[in-house]
Amino acid sequence: MEEINKTIPELILRIQGIDVSKYEGTFLSKSIQKRMSETHCDTLDDYDCLLQSQEEEAEHLIDSLQISYTEFFRNPLTFSVLEKIVIPNIVARNASSHRNEIRIWSAACAAGQETYSLAMLLKEFSNGYPEEINFRIFATDQSESQIRDAQLGQYPESALNCLSLKRVNRWFKRRGGNYTVREELKKNIEFSVFDLFNKQYSCPPTSIFGDFDLIVCANLLFYYRPKFRKKIIEKAGNCLATNGYLITGETERDILMQSGFQEVYPQSAIFQI
Repeated sequence: MEEINKTIPELILRIQGIDVSKYEGTFLSKSIQKRMSETHCDTLDDYDCLLQSQEEEAEHLIDSLQISYTEFFRNPLTFSVLEKIVIPNIVARNASSHRNEIRIWSAACAAGQETYSLAMLLKEFSNGYPEEINFRIFATDQSESQIRDAQLGQYPESALNCLSLKRVNRWFKRRGGNYTVREELKKNIEFSVFDLFNKQYSCPPTSIFGDFDLIVCANLLFYYRPKFRKKIIEKAGNCLATNGYLITGETERDILMQSGFQEVYPQSAIFQI
């Protein structure tokens, strides 16, 4: 594994100008071994030769490193705490401080399921609130294809398994074998391509100034080496509004706690600085 994680990243950097050494060692090694199997390369030398002779294979390898798996309401406890505790707290706090908009960053949004789940909670809470709640969700991913899929908001029926029938009927239109997100749910969301390791911007340029009440950066950190995890956490922390919330994946909770964040509700994976 050590040889794989040294030789291939150097070659990718030379061919594509992209540094893949930021990825966690085991994840990177397994991704490379999977590409070796799919291209019928028996040895690392064989795969090394393939990468040098076929530039498109380097692109395939880079694509395989894109973290794209997600689902609606992926961690039920997290979304339950969001619905019953965090969102009401944000709304009440913003009302008392005359802050007229809830600002959310959905980082690494993949195909949009996480983002639309957040929008559903806010729309549903707003419907039961005396006044309309203004909110904007800035949803980003480093993959242009993922952002296109998220903007389209079209999913097969199997992707809606974690949604109640009430939510499916309320927020989706059926078209053949697929379900498309209704425009009403999309109108408070801005999708854009953004690399979390961008050195020029501390937050998505579409958000202008950050200052987020809530940042969701879930099921992403464990794919990176520790020093790069730290960069992501620092960037997110610097973009939070005072008393803002940072959400991570349930298997990443220790990473946040070791970085000085406090979990607001046990096992919820929702943190504050």
